[in-house]
Amino acid sequence: MGKASGFLEYNRKDNSSIAPLLRTANFKEFHNLLPEEERKTQAARCMNCGVPMCQSALKLGGMVTGCPLHNLIPEWNDALYKGQYDMAAWRLLKTSSFPEFTGRVCPALCEKACNCGNGGDIKEAVTIHDNELFIIEHAFASGYMKPRLPKVRSDKKIAVIGSGPAGLALADLLNRRGHNVTVYEREDRAGGLLMYGIPNMKLEKNIIERRIKLMEEEGVKFIYGADVGKTVEANDILSSYDAIALCCGAKKARPLSAAGSDAEGVFFAVDFLKSVTKSLLNSDLKDGKFFDPKDKDVIVVGGGDTGNDCTGTSIRLGCKSVTQLEMMPCPPKERLANNPWPQWPKVLKTDYGAEESIEKFGHDPRVYQTTIKEIHKKNGKVCGVKTVQVEFQNIDGKRQLVEIPGSEKELPADLILIAAGFLGCEDYTAKAFGTSLSQRNTVESFGTVNPDLASPMGYKTSVDKVFTAGDMHRGQSLVVWAIAEGRECARQIDEYLMGYSNL
Repeated sequence: MGKASGFLEYNRKDNSSIAPLLRTANFKEFHNLLPEEERKTQAARCMNCGVPMCQSALKLGGMVTGCPLHNLIPEWNDALYKGQYDMAAWRLLKTSSFPEFTGRVCPALCEKACNCGNGGDIKEAVTIHDNELFIIEHAFASGYMKPRLPKVRSDKKIAVIGSGPAGLALADLLNRRGHNVTVYEREDRAGGLLMYGIPNMKLEKNIIERRIKLMEEEGVKFIYGADVGKTVEANDILSSYDAIALCCGAKKARPLSAAGSDAEGVFFAVDFLKSVTKSLLNSDLKDGKFFDPKDKDVIVVGGGDTGNDCTGTSIRLGCKSVTQLEMMPCPPKERLANNPWPQWPKVLKTDYGAEESIEKFGHDPRVYQTTIKEIHKKNGKVCGVKTVQVEFQNIDGKRQLVEIPGSEKELPADLILIAAGFLGCEDYTAKAFGTSLSQRNTVESFGTVNPDLASPMGYKTSVDKVFTAGDMHRGQSLVVWAIAEGRECARQIDEYLMGYSNL
């Protein structure tokens, strides 16, 4: 460990944020890295626990705690504290494919399992998330991150369908192993939801492009505008490659069942966010090719991360008001007795979008236990909504959502953004390859049960030489879980091709 008494001597200090009203003037990232010496001090707080729960990814009480990548967190914290930056980057990259992504958008499962946060105060955990980001950004700035081509190439060819975090992680590892990897992406840029699902202020797109450029220099080939199952034949890929990995994500959005949901002005959140980011990258929003919330009353259906992103994006684009509807009750401010450390804390969190709404409009945009009952239309366009309060009740032994009588309200609305989750993958690619789908509309895998894997059944599908990983396989999840699946799937493909693997 860096300093035996560090966790006693130093308080936690997070990266600072630009004030809400200032940062909403643009789409730039708004967190500032701590100076070098202060970051080393934060690394000194790591205790190098005998059992580092931060890197364990154990399943406790039905919940997974710790890092799915099993990052060697005490090791690189120690190296960071000592100023051994290349060593820190080397240890970090042993297990983490893209720390520059997770260091920005991961909710830091590791920190919630940190021993310094034991006792319920998660604000005392080591700043693992920020330390990770400092290490990788220093590695890029110092020249440590440079193309590393495999010394020997195999004659094996792998096609990766989809360039989200799972597909990129899988392609990166198999290329390093020496195989010949081609990534097929239906969009005009790589990254999947990293590129078009996460707003620029959370993850600036030059960060993704920097990594793609590095992967290309290392030998990975990217083909854009290739929609496998539509514009590209699956049979052509099956006949041309030794193994195929389906990593197309879980972008089948959950629709709104309210009456009037066919009105003009009702959009899925992923389509809204994609339109804004694409316009931002192509023209700095000058082409107007996005769903514009300017001077509009915006209703966001969904209280998760995507809903929060819609709130922050709408504010930056000049909305008149924004209201975020959430069916679930408001979480408690502190851990409950049935949610002990080191489980993920199910407590109230005020993310950046809500912070910005509070500053701009004077109130929290979130309204709990509420959903849209009816969408009002005028000349086919959204002109308002009727909301109703709801609660979950056990009826005949089943948990059901019921309306609370007399709780209806009328709200103004010109734009409705549906961020109510996803219903699995857009299945045309899976069907084109003939893979079987689960009841959750994810691609099924078959294999020997291994509880140490992110997916215990492995990643081999029902079709020979076809594998799957990421959200397309496990359902809607976190970037860090997609990367973990991509890495594990890469090892299984390597074993399939070579008979063994040293990944």
